[in-house]
Amino acid sequence: MGRAITLIRANSLSDVAEYAYAATAPAEARLVFLAGACPLNEDGSTAAVGDYAGQAAKAVENMRVALAAAGASLEDVISTRVLVASTRQEDLVTAWQVVRDAFGDHDVPSTLMGVTVLGYDDQLVEIEGVAAVLDS
Repeated sequence: MGRAITLIRANSLSDVAEYAYAATAPAEARLVFLAGACPLNEDGSTAAVGDYAGQAAKAVENMRVALAAAGASLEDVISTRVLVASTRQEDLVTAWQVVRDAFGDHDVPSTLMGVTVLGYDDQLVEIEGVAAVLDS
């Protein structure tokens, strides 16, 4: 199965950002819209309580499972939004580093944002995403 995603660089924009500025998928791609990947264990408990990096890692792990169930992988993700329950930039950066490292060279367009609260007890991180897959 070929990859549908084309990451787009904008040479006139700063190269400080650790992600592509845009991405495209061809019309024949099947889009996969992911619910926010949360740092939940199989029993529904929150993993890595109090640990931004640990929760980001668990959210990525859960995102991989959801993607696999849809016939996709991290390399098929076309965009992400990383939500971090904190007003401290360093907490956002801690979570972002885990997400960025998980995606490696597939540096999809992403938004990183601090929020006041997330939906589960002790939840600090959530990752939304959209993927595009060529099924042929």
